[in-house]
Amino acid sequence: MTNPSLAVNYIPSKRRRKNDIMRGSLPQARIPSGNDEDYDGMNRPLWFSGKSSTGQERTEKKLRWNIFKSLLFLSNAFFSIYTLTTLIFCLLTWFDVFHHADIIRVGNRTELIFSTLAASFGLFTSIIGWSGILLNNRGFLAVYTFFLWITFAFLVIPGYITYKRRTFDLEGKLNSEWSRALGVAGRLRIQNRLSCCGWFSPFVEATISQTCYARSVLPGCKLAYLDWQKRTLERWYTIAFGLVPLQITVLVAGLLCSTTSHTDLARNDPKKYQLNPSAMKVIVDKYKNEISDRYGNDIASDTSLGHRACRIIV
Repeated sequence: MTNPSLAVNYIPSKRRRKNDIMRGSLPQARIPSGNDEDYDGMNRPLWFSGKSSTGQERTEKKLRWNIFKSLLFLSNAFFSIYTLTTLIFCLLTWFDVFHHADIIRVGNRTELIFSTLAASFGLFTSIIGWSGILLNNRGFLAVYTFFLWITFAFLVIPGYITYKRRTFDLEGKLNSEWSRALGVAGRLRIQNRLSCCGWFSPFVEATISQTCYARSVLPGCKLAYLDWQKRTLERWYTIAFGLVPLQITVLVAGLLCSTTSHTDLARNDPKKYQLNPSAMKVIVDKYKNEISDRYGNDIASDTSLGHRACRIIV
């Protein structure tokens, strides 16, 4: 039993070759040749052999990236850079590399979690983008464009949280946090980093340590912690909202360029779908059978008439 032909009964317009036409005329559709099998250069054993996938010498000029794919490449490069930088900064904060990183882990844990999630998801999205760009895969590029929207939402969330916290009654929130949320261990970590003792003074909600006790000369933590939070939160939402224009640019580039990332728009059709002489024979035989059933065998036996009828039906 022979496999049925899956080729369509037309020559795809993406097979058009501009160099084969007269000046001023429209490009003509054509059946793919042997040099079309691997025009993306994805067949690695043939990269340095100078031959096509059919074993023939390459005669066609290597295709170049168009402007859409170049823009998509540059936008994803910038996207990868700032998401990777953000993720590295978040990881260094989690690992307590910076001097005041422990304060962020204690007092700004929610913002740090959302920032890490946004950076991680953004980096994952950029990897999908690279797969789609380098492989000319529209499926990857479609997922990449959709994930850019999710990354945009994750980017805005920490900026909104930090802006809201700093703008609306920050002092009251810190008072409540010190009394109820931080606990003994959290207050001790902040006291050690800011070199302070207690909230207003060593006598008010202080965690006893080697440097913090009843007669300690260290000041209270409220002023130092409040000033530090103001500076940190302002920088946080400034960076988050500052990345919004870049993210929108990447998003627009993905929407406009993901479907036109190659001169021929996408990879070649699978071989079983390509129109070739064998597929043409199947199509012509099918049309002849239809003519025979409708008009009789005498008309169908005339080859020229059969071809003419095929053209009429098409």
